[in-house]
Amino acid sequence: MHKIGCLVLIIGIIFFSSFSSEDEKNIITDKFVIVLDAGHGGHDPGRPTKLGYTEKAIALKLVLKIGAALEKNPDIKVIYTRKTDVFIKLRERARIANKADADLFVSIHCNAHHTQAHGTETFVVGAANTERNLNIAKEENEVIFLEDDYAENYEGFDPNSPESIIGLTLMQEEYVDQSIMLATLIENNFAKKTKRKSRGVKQASLWVMHNTYMPSVLIETGFITNKKEGAYLNSNKGQNEISNSIVTSILEYKSKLVKEATTAIVAQDNIDVNIYPDVIFKVQIAASKRKLALKPYNFNKLKHLSRVKQGKLYKYYTGNTNDYTVIKNIQKIAKEKGYPECFIVAYKNNIQVNLSDALNKSKAYLE
Repeated sequence: MHKIGCLVLIIGIIFFSSFSSEDEKNIITDKFVIVLDAGHGGHDPGRPTKLGYTEKAIALKLVLKIGAALEKNPDIKVIYTRKTDVFIKLRERARIANKADADLFVSIHCNAHHTQAHGTETFVVGAANTERNLNIAKEENEVIFLEDDYAENYEGFDPNSPESIIGLTLMQEEYVDQSIMLATLIENNFAKKTKRKSRGVKQASLWVMHNTYMPSVLIETGFITNKKEGAYLNSNKGQNEISNSIVTSILEYKSKLVKEATTAIVAQDNIDVNIYPDVIFKVQIAASKRKLALKPYNFNKLKHLSRVKQGKLYKYYTGNTNDYTVIKNIQKIAKEKGYPECFIVAYKNNIQVNLSDALNKSKAYLE
Protein backbone atom coordinates (compact mmCIF):
# COMPACT_ATOMS: atom_id res chain seq x y z
CA MET A 1 0.00 0.00 0.00
CA HIS A 2 2.44 2.83 -0.53
CA LYS A 3 5.15 4.82 -2.07
CA ILE A 4 8.46 3.11 -2.65
CA GLY A 5 10.00 6.14 -4.30
CA CYS A 6 9.19 8.98 -1.92
CA LEU A 7 8.99 6.76 1.15
CA VAL A 8 12.62 5.78 1.11
CA LEU A 9 14.01 9.26 0.98
CA ILE A 10 15.26 11.34 3.85
CA ILE A 11 13.29 14.46 3.04
CA GLY A 12 13.34 17.94 4.50
CA ILE A 13 14.02 21.54 3.70
CA ILE A 14 17.11 23.76 3.56
CA PHE A 15 16.32 27.45 3.87
CA PHE A 16 18.15 30.69 3.05
CA SER A 17 19.71 32.62 5.93
CA SER A 18 17.52 35.63 5.15
CA PHE A 19 14.26 33.79 5.80
CA SER A 20 11.95 35.12 8.49
CA SER A 21 10.68 33.19 11.51
CA GLU A 22 7.38 32.76 9.66
CA ASP A 23 9.21 30.96 6.87
CA GLU A 24 10.94 28.71 9.36
CA LYS A 25 7.53 27.45 10.49
CA ASN A 26 7.19 25.90 7.04
CA ILE A 27 10.00 23.41 7.70
CA ILE A 28 8.85 19.82 7.42
CA THR A 29 10.57 17.05 9.32
CA ASP A 30 13.26 15.19 7.42
CA LYS A 31 12.58 12.03 9.36
CA PHE A 32 10.82 8.78 8.50
CA VAL A 33 7.45 9.31 10.19
CA ILE A 34 5.66 6.37 11.80
CA VAL A 35 2.21 6.66 13.35
CA LEU A 36 1.56 4.09 16.07
CA ASP A 37 -2.08 3.40 16.85
CA ALA A 38 -3.07 1.63 20.07
CA GLY A 39 -6.45 0.10 19.28
CA HIS A 40 -9.58 0.97 21.25
CA GLY A 41 -9.31 3.00 24.49
CA GLY A 42 -11.53 4.89 26.92
CA HIS A 43 -15.10 3.60 26.95
CA ASP A 44 -14.15 1.12 24.19
CA PRO A 45 -12.25 -1.72 25.94
CA GLY A 46 -11.91 -3.85 22.80
CA ARG A 47 -12.50 -7.58 22.56
CA PRO A 48 -14.25 -9.16 25.57
CA THR A 49 -12.49 -11.80 27.68
CA LYS A 50 -13.38 -13.83 30.76
CA LEU A 51 -9.74 -14.02 31.80
CA GLY A 52 -9.52 -10.45 33.05
CA TYR A 53 -7.31 -9.08 30.27
CA THR A 54 -8.20 -5.83 28.51
CA GLU A 55 -7.32 -5.34 24.87
CA LYS A 56 -7.09 -1.55 25.12
CA ALA A 57 -4.55 -1.78 27.97
CA ILE A 58 -2.35 -4.40 26.29
CA ALA A 59 -2.40 -2.54 22.97
CA LEU A 60 -1.33 0.69 24.66
CA LYS A 61 1.53 -0.96 26.55
CA LEU A 62 2.79 -2.52 23.33
CA VAL A 63 2.59 0.74 21.40
CA LEU A 64 4.52 2.63 24.07
CA LYS A 65 7.25 0.00 24.07
CA ILE A 66 7.44 -0.02 20.26
CA GLY A 67 7.54 3.76 20.15
CA ALA A 68 10.25 4.05 22.80
CA ALA A 69 12.47 1.65 20.85
CA LEU A 70 11.89 3.35 17.49
CA GLU A 71 12.55 6.80 18.94
CA LYS A 72 16.14 5.74 19.65
CA ASN A 73 16.72 6.02 15.89
CA PRO A 74 17.62 9.64 15.05
CA ASP A 75 16.09 9.43 11.57
CA ILE A 76 12.68 8.22 12.80
CA LYS A 77 9.85 10.32 14.19
CA VAL A 78 7.08 8.53 16.09
CA ILE A 79 3.57 9.93 16.44
CA TYR A 80 0.96 8.27 18.65
CA THR A 81 -2.78 8.33 18.13
CA ARG A 82 -3.06 7.92 21.89
CA LYS A 83 -0.62 7.57 24.80
CA THR A 84 -3.23 7.25 27.53
CA ASP A 85 -6.53 5.44 28.10
CA VAL A 86 -8.71 7.70 25.97
CA PHE A 87 -11.24 7.03 23.24
CA ILE A 88 -10.10 8.09 19.76
CA LYS A 89 -12.55 8.00 16.86
CA LEU A 90 -11.59 5.89 13.87
CA ARG A 91 -11.63 8.82 11.47
CA GLU A 92 -9.42 10.79 13.88
CA ARG A 93 -6.79 8.04 13.85
CA ALA A 94 -6.57 8.26 10.06
CA ARG A 95 -6.58 12.06 10.22
CA ILE A 96 -3.61 12.07 12.59
CA ALA A 97 -1.60 9.92 10.17
CA ASN A 98 -2.52 11.97 7.10
CA LYS A 99 -1.86 15.30 8.81
CA ALA A 100 1.60 14.06 9.79
CA ASP A 101 2.24 13.03 6.17
CA ALA A 102 3.36 9.75 7.70
CA ASP A 103 5.40 7.12 5.94
CA LEU A 104 3.80 4.28 7.86
CA PHE A 105 0.68 3.56 9.93
CA VAL A 106 0.77 0.64 12.39
CA SER A 107 -2.30 -0.26 14.44
CA ILE A 108 -1.93 -2.68 17.38
CA HIS A 109 -4.74 -4.96 18.55
CA CYS A 110 -5.47 -8.27 20.27
CA ASN A 111 -7.64 -11.01 18.85
CA ALA A 112 -10.52 -12.89 20.46
CA HIS A 113 -12.52 -16.02 19.70
CA HIS A 114 -15.02 -18.30 21.42
CA THR A 115 -12.57 -21.21 21.04
CA GLN A 116 -8.99 -21.52 22.31
CA ALA A 117 -7.67 -20.23 18.98
CA HIS A 118 -4.20 -18.73 19.18
CA GLY A 119 -1.54 -17.09 17.05
CA THR A 120 -0.74 -13.80 15.37
CA GLU A 121 -2.05 -12.34 12.13
CA THR A 122 -1.41 -9.06 10.38
CA PHE A 123 -4.01 -7.37 8.20
CA VAL A 124 -3.72 -5.06 5.24
CA VAL A 125 -6.63 -3.49 3.40
CA GLY A 126 -7.61 -5.56 0.40
CA ALA A 127 -10.41 -7.24 -1.48
CA ALA A 128 -9.50 -10.80 -0.42
CA ASN A 129 -12.19 -10.93 2.23
CA THR A 130 -12.87 -14.48 3.36
CA GLU A 131 -15.89 -15.05 5.57
CA ARG A 132 -13.70 -14.95 8.69
CA ASN A 133 -11.90 -11.84 7.53
CA LEU A 134 -15.22 -10.14 6.91
CA ASN A 135 -16.31 -11.03 10.43
CA ILE A 136 -13.11 -9.55 11.86
CA ALA A 137 -13.63 -6.42 9.78
CA LYS A 138 -17.17 -6.09 11.13
CA GLU A 139 -15.98 -6.46 14.72
CA GLU A 140 -13.17 -3.92 14.36
CA ASN A 141 -15.33 -1.46 12.41
CA GLU A 142 -18.25 -1.61 14.84
CA VAL A 143 -16.40 0.77 17.15
CA ILE A 144 -17.94 3.41 14.87
CA PHE A 145 -21.23 2.91 16.74
CA LEU A 146 -19.55 4.17 19.93
CA GLU A 147 -19.21 7.60 18.35
CA ASP A 148 -22.14 9.93 18.96
CA ASP A 149 -21.95 11.47 15.50
CA TYR A 150 -21.09 8.36 13.50
CA ALA A 151 -24.01 8.76 11.09
CA GLU A 152 -22.73 12.18 10.00
CA ASN A 153 -19.07 11.26 9.70
CA TYR A 154 -18.97 7.90 7.93
CA GLU A 155 -21.03 8.75 4.86
CA GLY A 156 -23.59 5.98 5.20
CA PHE A 157 -20.98 3.32 5.93
CA ASP A 158 -22.53 0.24 7.56
CA PRO A 159 -20.02 -1.95 9.46
CA ASN A 160 -22.39 -4.90 9.11
CA SER A 161 -22.73 -4.64 5.34
CA PRO A 162 -20.32 -6.72 3.21
CA GLU A 163 -20.83 -4.23 0.36
CA SER A 164 -19.75 -1.31 2.56
CA ILE A 165 -16.78 -3.25 3.91
CA ILE A 166 -15.50 -4.35 0.51
CA GLY A 167 -15.86 -0.80 -0.78
CA LEU A 168 -13.23 0.37 1.66
CA THR A 169 -10.42 -1.24 -0.31
CA LEU A 170 -10.35 1.29 -3.13
CA MET A 171 -8.50 4.12 -1.36
CA GLN A 172 -5.62 1.89 -0.25
CA GLU A 173 -4.92 0.15 -3.56
CA GLU A 174 -1.88 2.33 -4.27
CA TYR A 175 -0.12 1.07 -1.14
CA VAL A 176 -0.94 -2.63 -1.15
CA ASP A 177 2.52 -3.90 -2.10
CA GLN A 178 4.36 -1.98 0.60
CA SER A 179 1.80 -2.88 3.24
CA ILE A 180 2.07 -6.55 2.37
CA MET A 181 5.87 -6.28 2.53
CA LEU A 182 5.73 -4.97 6.09
CA ALA A 183 2.99 -7.39 7.14
CA THR A 184 5.05 -10.32 5.84
CA LEU A 185 8.14 -9.16 7.75
CA ILE A 186 6.06 -8.88 10.91
CA GLU A 187 4.57 -12.35 10.65
CA ASN A 188 7.92 -13.91 9.69
CA ASN A 189 9.61 -12.35 12.70
CA PHE A 190 6.81 -13.46 15.00
CA ALA A 191 7.31 -17.03 13.78
CA LYS A 192 11.12 -17.10 13.66
CA LYS A 193 12.26 -14.76 16.41
CA THR A 194 9.58 -15.18 19.07
CA LYS A 195 8.49 -18.71 18.04
CA ARG A 196 4.85 -17.65 17.87
CA LYS A 197 2.24 -19.36 15.77
CA SER A 198 1.72 -17.13 12.74
CA ARG A 199 -1.69 -17.27 11.11
CA GLY A 200 -0.26 -15.28 8.22
CA VAL A 201 -0.93 -12.05 6.37
CA LYS A 202 -4.60 -11.37 5.74
CA GLN A 203 -6.59 -8.88 3.74
CA ALA A 204 -9.71 -7.29 5.16
CA SER A 205 -11.57 -4.00 4.82
CA LEU A 206 -10.80 -2.17 8.03
CA TRP A 207 -11.97 1.43 8.33
CA VAL A 208 -9.05 2.56 10.50
CA MET A 209 -6.68 1.86 7.59
CA HIS A 210 -8.72 2.53 4.47
CA ASN A 211 -8.51 6.33 4.67
CA THR A 212 -4.80 6.58 5.38
CA TYR A 213 -2.53 7.73 2.57
CA MET A 214 0.46 5.55 3.38
CA PRO A 215 1.31 1.87 3.86
CA SER A 216 -0.83 0.62 6.75
CA VAL A 217 -1.07 -2.58 8.75
CA LEU A 218 -3.21 -3.78 11.63
CA ILE A 219 -1.48 -6.34 13.85
CA GLU A 220 -3.50 -8.84 15.86
CA THR A 221 -0.78 -9.71 18.38
CA GLY A 222 -2.55 -12.81 19.73
CA PHE A 223 -5.76 -14.06 21.30
CA ILE A 224 -6.53 -12.66 24.74
CA THR A 225 -9.28 -15.25 25.01
CA ASN A 226 -6.72 -18.07 24.93
CA LYS A 227 -5.65 -18.90 28.48
CA LYS A 228 -1.94 -19.35 27.73
CA GLU A 229 -1.63 -16.68 25.05
CA GLY A 230 -3.70 -14.18 27.02
CA ALA A 231 -1.31 -14.52 29.95
CA TYR A 232 1.63 -14.09 27.58
CA LEU A 233 0.15 -10.94 26.04
CA ASN A 234 -0.47 -9.51 29.50
CA SER A 235 3.05 -10.28 30.76
CA ASN A 236 6.05 -7.98 30.63
CA LYS A 237 8.08 -10.75 28.97
CA GLY A 238 5.49 -11.26 26.28
CA GLN A 239 5.08 -7.55 25.62
CA ASN A 240 8.85 -7.08 25.34
CA GLU A 241 9.18 -9.93 22.86
CA ILE A 242 6.23 -8.79 20.77
CA SER A 243 7.30 -5.15 20.68
CA ASN A 244 10.92 -6.05 19.85
CA SER A 245 9.75 -8.24 17.00
CA ILE A 246 7.57 -5.47 15.55
CA VAL A 247 10.37 -2.90 15.89
CA THR A 248 12.76 -5.23 14.06
CA SER A 249 10.22 -5.67 11.27
CA ILE A 250 9.67 -1.93 10.85
CA LEU A 251 13.41 -1.25 10.68
CA GLU A 252 13.86 -4.06 8.15
CA TYR A 253 11.00 -2.63 6.10
CA LYS A 254 12.55 0.83 6.08
CA SER A 255 15.92 -0.62 5.08
CA LYS A 256 14.39 -2.67 2.26
CA LEU A 257 12.68 0.40 0.81
CA VAL A 258 15.94 2.32 0.68
CA LYS A 259 17.79 -0.61 -0.86
CA GLU A 260 15.12 -1.30 -3.49
CA ALA A 261 14.87 2.32 -4.59
CA THR A 262 18.64 2.72 -4.84
CA THR A 263 19.01 -0.58 -6.70
CA ALA A 264 16.30 0.42 -9.18
CA ILE A 265 17.85 3.74 -10.11
CA VAL A 266 21.36 2.31 -10.27
CA ALA A 267 20.18 -0.47 -12.57
CA GLN A 268 18.33 1.99 -14.78
CA ASP A 269 21.12 4.54 -15.11
CA ASN A 270 24.05 2.13 -14.72
CA ILE A 271 25.78 4.42 -12.23
CA ASP A 272 27.05 4.06 -8.70
CA VAL A 273 25.63 5.70 -5.61
CA ASN A 274 27.06 9.22 -5.53
CA ILE A 275 27.47 10.79 -2.12
CA TYR A 276 28.48 14.45 -1.82
CA PRO A 277 29.00 15.07 1.93
CA ASP A 278 29.11 18.87 1.65
CA VAL A 279 26.14 19.27 -0.73
CA ILE A 280 22.38 19.05 -0.26
CA PHE A 281 20.29 18.26 -3.33
CA LYS A 282 16.58 19.03 -3.73
CA VAL A 283 14.08 18.97 -6.60
CA GLN A 284 12.18 22.17 -7.27
CA ILE A 285 8.74 21.30 -8.56
CA ALA A 286 6.97 24.68 -8.58
CA ALA A 287 7.13 28.40 -7.80
CA SER A 288 4.06 30.48 -7.11
CA LYS A 289 2.79 33.62 -5.42
CA ARG A 290 0.21 31.42 -3.72
CA LYS A 291 0.95 29.80 -0.39
CA LEU A 292 -0.27 26.26 -0.90
CA ALA A 293 -0.81 23.74 1.87
CA LEU A 294 1.88 21.08 1.86
CA LYS A 295 -0.52 18.25 1.17
CA PRO A 296 -0.19 15.47 -1.43
CA TYR A 297 -3.49 16.44 -3.06
CA ASN A 298 -2.01 19.85 -4.00
CA PHE A 299 1.02 18.28 -5.68
CA ASN A 300 -0.25 15.26 -7.61
CA LYS A 301 0.27 12.93 -4.63
CA LEU A 302 3.94 13.77 -4.15
CA LYS A 303 4.93 13.41 -0.54
CA HIS A 304 7.51 14.94 1.80
CA LEU A 305 6.87 18.39 0.46
CA SER A 306 8.63 21.54 1.61
CA ARG A 307 8.00 25.21 0.99
CA VAL A 308 10.31 28.23 1.11
CA LYS A 309 9.45 31.89 0.59
CA GLN A 310 11.96 33.85 -1.47
CA GLY A 311 10.95 37.40 -2.22
CA LYS A 312 7.33 37.38 -3.35
CA LEU A 313 7.43 33.77 -4.46
CA TYR A 314 6.90 30.50 -2.65
CA LYS A 315 9.14 27.76 -3.97
CA TYR A 316 8.09 24.15 -3.54
CA TYR A 317 10.48 21.23 -3.29
CA THR A 318 10.66 17.54 -2.76
CA GLY A 319 13.83 15.82 -1.65
CA ASN A 320 16.71 16.62 0.67
CA THR A 321 19.72 14.35 0.30
CA ASN A 322 23.45 14.40 -0.36
CA ASP A 323 23.12 11.34 -2.63
CA TYR A 324 22.94 12.44 -6.25
CA THR A 325 21.60 9.05 -7.32
CA VAL A 326 18.70 9.38 -4.91
CA ILE A 327 17.87 12.92 -5.99
CA LYS A 328 17.76 11.80 -9.62
CA ASN A 329 15.24 9.16 -8.60
CA ILE A 330 13.17 11.82 -6.83
CA GLN A 331 13.25 13.94 -9.97
CA LYS A 332 12.14 10.97 -12.05
CA ILE A 333 9.19 10.39 -9.71
CA ALA A 334 8.24 14.07 -9.79
CA LYS A 335 8.24 14.06 -13.60
CA GLU A 336 6.06 10.96 -13.63
CA LYS A 337 3.67 12.71 -11.22
CA GLY A 338 3.13 15.61 -13.63
CA TYR A 339 6.09 17.96 -13.17
CA PRO A 340 8.06 17.51 -16.44
CA GLU A 341 9.99 20.78 -15.93
CA CYS A 342 11.15 20.05 -12.39
CA PHE A 343 14.88 20.36 -11.81
CA ILE A 344 17.58 19.53 -9.29
CA VAL A 345 19.11 22.29 -7.19
CA ALA A 346 22.16 22.18 -4.93
CA TYR A 347 23.05 23.89 -1.66
CA LYS A 348 26.25 24.37 0.26
CA ASN A 349 26.12 25.85 3.73
CA ASN A 350 22.42 26.67 3.22
CA ILE A 351 23.18 28.72 0.10
CA GLN A 352 22.05 27.69 -3.38
CA VAL A 353 24.98 27.10 -5.75
CA ASN A 354 25.36 26.13 -9.37
CA LEU A 355 24.61 22.42 -9.71
CA SER A 356 27.52 21.68 -12.06
CA ASP A 357 29.95 23.53 -9.83
CA ALA A 358 28.69 21.65 -6.78
CA LEU A 359 29.14 18.29 -8.50
CA ASN A 360 32.57 19.05 -9.95
CA LYS A 361 34.09 20.78 -6.95
CA SER A 362 32.75 18.23 -4.49
CA LYS A 363 34.10 15.37 -6.59
CA ALA A 364 37.48 17.06 -6.78
CA TYR A 365 37.43 17.54 -3.03
CA LEU A 366 36.64 13.86 -2.48
CA GLU A 367 39.44 12.78 -4.79
